[in-house]
Amino acid sequence: MLSDHAVSILIFAGIDVVMALSFYLPASAGQLSAGQGGFMALGAYTSAYLTAHLGVPFPLALVAGGLVGGLVGLAVGFPALRLRGLYLVLVTFGFGEMVRVLFLNAPAFGGPAGFAGIPAATTFWHVLGLLVVLVYFFARVSGSRMGRAFAALRDDEAAAEAMGVNSTYVKLAAFAAGGVIAGLGGGLYAHYTLYIDPEAFGVSRSLFVMLYAVFGGLASFWGSVAGATILSVLPELLRWVKDWREILYGLLVLAMMLVRPQGLLDAALLARLSPRGERAAARG
Repeated sequence: MLSDHAVSILIFAGIDVVMALSFYLPASAGQLSAGQGGFMALGAYTSAYLTAHLGVPFPLALVAGGLVGGLVGLAVGFPALRLRGLYLVLVTFGFGEMVRVLFLNAPAFGGPAGFAGIPAATTFWHVLGLLVVLVYFFARVSGSRMGRAFAALRDDEAAAEAMGVNSTYVKLAAFAAGGVIAGLGGGLYAHYTLYIDPEAFGVSRSLFVMLYAVFGGLASFWGSVAGATILSVLPELLRWVKDWREILYGLLVLAMMLVRPQGLLDAALLARLSPRGERAAARG
């Protein structure tokens, strides 16, 4: 049996994987979002309010948090349709800060004092169940027509449109789906920590979500899974260095990015690890 501390580490690591996947989905369509912390906050506060004040069952509140994140993601996607790269990052960064300030000045949600009294509901099995569903979803999407549309937009938007890809629909779908996933992650987070405040969903949250995905590699959703898992568990493995832990953590991340700027799992490595790649190597 795992200790309570080990289970807690696994739950937080699982939530980080959920958030990394929420960033990967729009990123796979060429849409880099620096506002995932804002979507997470919407899911966390929505689900917490429903369970703590209205007595809504946790599963329904969790779904509601995801839907709110998705609807707002759809709304954010419209002004971002003509933006790419740094400009899109800045717009979504501004959105995340807007959400943080909104909850900071909302007395109904606790304001700067935070939202307490959230019922304990999230378990390891809830997190694991959501991860299984997401892995299945991403595996299906990656080989589907929508997945190919995502890849085409990421590589060359003009060429993708010339081939008949509806870029507006695809981008909005990516933003909305990413918002849903982040909202679900926020709901799980709120019902495990039992207390949330706006600062928990600030700039650092969004930056770490981006780091998880980039560290693991954007060639596949497995990169986000691997990156978030490693970087979430790594601080616990570095406890023995005590005060030097954060410095060593940063140095390890920096070294990884210098050695493998494409991320831990790039397209070539994934091809070799796949069954097809192994058969090709055996024939070659």
